[in-house]
Amino acid sequence: MKMDLDALRGIFRNAPFMVDLGVEAVSWDAGRLRTRIAVQPRHLQHTGVVHAGVTAALADHTMGTAAQAQAPEGCGVMTAEFKTSLLRGASGAYLECEAWVVKPGQNISFTEAEIHAVAGDGQRTLVARASGTMALVRR
Repeated sequence: MKMDLDALRGIFRNAPFMVDLGVEAVSWDAGRLRTRIAVQPRHLQHTGVVHAGVTAALADHTMGTAAQAQAPEGCGVMTAEFKTSLLRGASGAYLECEAWVVKPGQNISFTEAEIHAVAGDGQRTLVARASGTMALVRR
């Protein structure tokens, strides 16, 4: 299925939890989707770093949307399994996730993502990596 950035942004706008978190699609290029979330106090856990659930949700939905963009016509995408490896506590002005499809398929697609924390001065720090298996569901 051919999608452009506006169509991918629509997927995020139609996902109430992503809207609540403040996740936005910012670029789609060469099969890679980049999303961003401005870090707010409500995203933090008790030690002052971004909650792991926020990081995992950002990675999951970004990987799923990247898979949706490459799915065959008439298919939806649902996460069958995903793993998030948290490499360090995330803090900064925003989190940025880049996701891509490693292997597209007719029934499942394999995806990966990297999540960086970006400071106000633009310094990027890798804070997590994720992988996911996306089930393609005929509509």
